[in-house]
Amino acid sequence: MYEFVNRVVRLLKKIVPESVVRFLRSPYHAVLAFLMALSYGFPSRKLTVIGITGTKGKSTVAEMVFSILRAAGYKTALISTIRFAIEDSSEPNLYKMTLPGRGFVQAFMRKALKAGCTHIVIEVTSESVLQYRNRFLELDGLIVTNIQREHIEHHGSFEKYVAAKRAVVATLERSSKHFRVLVANEDIRESRAFLSANISKTIGFSEHELKNISAGEHSVSFDYAGTHFSLPIPGVFNAMNALSAIKLCQAFGVSLSTMADTLRKLPVVRGRAEKIDAGQNFLVIVDYAHTPDSLRVLYQTFQKRRKICVLGNAGGGRDAWKRPEMGKIADEQCDKVILTNEDPYDENPREIVDAMAHGMSRAPEIIMDRREAIRDALRDARPNDAVLITGKGTDPFIMGAHGAKIPWSDASVVREELEQLIAEV
Repeated sequence: MYEFVNRVVRLLKKIVPESVVRFLRSPYHAVLAFLMALSYGFPSRKLTVIGITGTKGKSTVAEMVFSILRAAGYKTALISTIRFAIEDSSEPNLYKMTLPGRGFVQAFMRKALKAGCTHIVIEVTSESVLQYRNRFLELDGLIVTNIQREHIEHHGSFEKYVAAKRAVVATLERSSKHFRVLVANEDIRESRAFLSANISKTIGFSEHELKNISAGEHSVSFDYAGTHFSLPIPGVFNAMNALSAIKLCQAFGVSLSTMADTLRKLPVVRGRAEKIDAGQNFLVIVDYAHTPDSLRVLYQTFQKRRKICVLGNAGGGRDAWKRPEMGKIADEQCDKVILTNEDPYDENPREIVDAMAHGMSRAPEIIMDRREAIRDALRDARPNDAVLITGKGTDPFIMGAHGAKIPWSDASVVREELEQLIAEV
């Protein structure tokens, strides 16, 4: 059914005028969401469905919850920005969107059910709300990691962006499930307000709950509720991500000891503070950071090292407000800044980079070819430096004009360039 709908939509796009498409877009998405859920037998009614939303941290939290539920003995599936997984079977998300439309989610949930899954973890974005992709997800639980400025142009304002996140919470409120749990970040005003939602159980989480916290470049540890947690990923921000996952899973009966053991052995989260090691004598990190706040906390994690920072600005045609701000953060935090191409879409990529440079007090190095920019950063690195390459994470394409999609992987390019560099030594 999913493939059939895709073929029909592609055909209609060729013959239906754009003015008609715009008029019918909203009802089309609403009707399609219902019909696809119906055609697959409303699979979310038969699964325990955990949603993850927020401005940042969604993919990492989704991986944490996925790992914890599996360790607790539940057969679990995952839909995230990074990948689609059913237990050990996994494939990368190549859709350039977190929550694909046209019934993909319903089809995947049906597939998970047939594979014997009882639980599924799903990232739910604000943009998916605009196309009703959150409808007919009968949620049992939801984590709101945080709310910060993002997708402003796309939604029309920050207030509308928050409203889209509130619509995800409303999905949990409308759910037919008997026991529903909301976990939300109470350190941020907007997400704290969600805790008044009409839900069986609401749980706030806050940084002050993390006791004896110790954050390094490769790990973070803390105590919570008399239990010690240690994770093989860096930063206080990941301690907060873990806390949200812990509180959600605790509400569903998973023991703290099981969670502590699972998070201690958490697999690498691709494209999220991912360390790339080819035997070089300096640190290389690939990270998705594409907002000012996430960029700042990543840089602060490696504040004791000389930093060479490679960045662009995620998404032409959107969030132009953050371009000079991200340039300013890189200027303040990094010893060397290289601005490069990222996902310009139909915008002039050089104009995007120039807008970032306007926020800087010193002239950055500008290398528009992303591979060349990465190569330059790696070749300039000294022993014990940190080369931080941000903006794409696991994104599989560089998005160009007129829908062009250039296959890409920051991690793969870094490995190739490191191997070449080491071979020359």
